[in-house]
Amino acid sequence: MDRRAILAAPALLPAMTALMGRSAQAQAPQIVTEEFMVPTGDAGIELFLRNKRPETMTRFTPGRTLLMVHGATYPASTAFDLPLGGLSWMDYIAGRGFDVWILDLRGYGRSTRPPEMSQPPEANPPLVRGEQAVADIAAASRFIREKRSLQKFQHMGYSWGTALMGRFAAENPNLVERLTLYAPVWLRQSASLADPGGELGAYRWVTQAQARARRGQGVPEAARAGLVPAGWFEHWAGVTWATDPEGLRRIPNAIRAPNGSVADGREFWAAGRPFYEPEKITAPTLLVLGEWDQDTPPYMAQTLFPLLTRSPGKRLVMLGEGTHSMWMERNRGALYQAIQVFLEEAPAG
Repeated sequence: MDRRAILAAPALLPAMTALMGRSAQAQAPQIVTEEFMVPTGDAGIELFLRNKRPETMTRFTPGRTLLMVHGATYPASTAFDLPLGGLSWMDYIAGRGFDVWILDLRGYGRSTRPPEMSQPPEANPPLVRGEQAVADIAAASRFIREKRSLQKFQHMGYSWGTALMGRFAAENPNLVERLTLYAPVWLRQSASLADPGGELGAYRWVTQAQARARRGQGVPEAARAGLVPAGWFEHWAGVTWATDPEGLRRIPNAIRAPNGSVADGREFWAAGRPFYEPEKITAPTLLVLGEWDQDTPPYMAQTLFPLLTRSPGKRLVMLGEGTHSMWMERNRGALYQAIQVFLEEAPAG
């Protein structure tokens, strides 16, 4: 049977947790997990990398190695490696024979927070601007290439991470095997939901109530109640907010998010200035998003797509009944499958 047909078969959804049933679970490869702190070259700043791969994997190839980078507010681990319904996205990809890596940029998750984040936000300008974040990606990419003895491999960005990965791929075409941009950012015609307005400090405080309110925007009233399975948001929020010890001491609990991405949004996307040159991307590129995405609305991907003039085999996929955080929703299986089809078309090396 053709591999595309298998991957495109209906719905993982909650049943993904069982994969193909009990017999498949018994045959599923054991997954190895490793974690690393990677120096950046800036004194005292290290980056957190987590790796998952099949225990039996001994040969590493460009087409089966993947680095995933998060968005503007939350760390990589609680989007890409949080078991929901018993299975994380990272485990799903690793279980299909991939060497998967996730990166927390500085200021997020388990990576070093710049010392300015221990001061009041108004004491410093926005932290972790795009150029610095791209440099962090370069450091992580270099670490993986050296660790696996590879010249290049696959890269994926989510939300703000698509701008960073787009810039990295445009500037380093020889290092990117394939590029996946999930919920791609491009020139903005509408207000950013991540921008709090007013003068920007070094970082912003985000509460769980704010995160919950933002999730429902753009979703038809009749679909809101069933969009996220019961308990999933609460599980994600509990794990995510626990990544910021200082925020846990606040009432209500809050998480610090560097404001560099918001400053970039004002300077570039809202001002009609691209942060990167899509015509310089030479890797096959996938743009994928949910139809109800209000953070990076569909017009962004539709505008960006024709500008990828040197991307062979480029494609644009819009998935029904999903928002910006489709990875946490009942239709996440459609997202996983759409991206997996693209990832597995890469040469095995």
